[in-house]
Amino acid sequence: MLAQQRQQAIHEMVQRLGGVRVGDLVREFGVSDMTIRRDLEALAERGLVAKVHGGATTTTCMLANLLLDVPGLTVVTNSVPVADVFYKARRADQMVVLTGGIRTPSDALVGPFAVNAIRSLNVDMLFMGVHGMSTHAGFTTPNLMEAETDRALVSASRRLVVVADHTKWELVGISTIAALHDAHTLISDSGLSGGARDALVTEVGELVIAD
Repeated sequence: MLAQQRQQAIHEMVQRLGGVRVGDLVREFGVSDMTIRRDLEALAERGLVAKVHGGATTTTCMLANLLLDVPGLTVVTNSVPVADVFYKARRADQMVVLTGGIRTPSDALVGPFAVNAIRSLNVDMLFMGVHGMSTHAGFTTPNLMEAETDRALVSASRRLVVVADHTKWELVGISTIAALHDAHTLISDSGLSGGARDALVTEVGELVIAD
């Protein structure tokens, strides 16, 4: 397997599982620890994964780690990896509500049970990762059931903050979650092109570029 093919496979695993460990990748691909670390470095430089101690993770899991020290926080999530981040921290003054539902390959909980649970809640701020974003399709996902659950989360929330790196621009999944103008804030990275920035600033409430 060529390095480019292996890196693509690693990226797909991170997207599907929420995070991966170096040791697991070494066993999966039958290469050295150093080779995997070079792959992760290359993916991180392209903004495709975020490196953490021992492996790589998705943007939303990285965000969860940043919220661990917020006192009195109540977290509502349909992501098993995100819930696991908070579970391992175990702060007495934090509460984590896992919606329940059918588990997808990306470890998201979806379906009628999840949607009904979400509809009974009132959320101050929703941080949402997406598969793709474009001017004509908005924020999208390739999974119809995930889209339904994500739309329920958007409806239950007062503010929508979308977290999407530059590689998501002009990617279009089969189902739309929300229009661009529904986002109060969009957080992306410095790899986002000038044309994309010009298009987004006219649609989203606020565009934040993280270096």
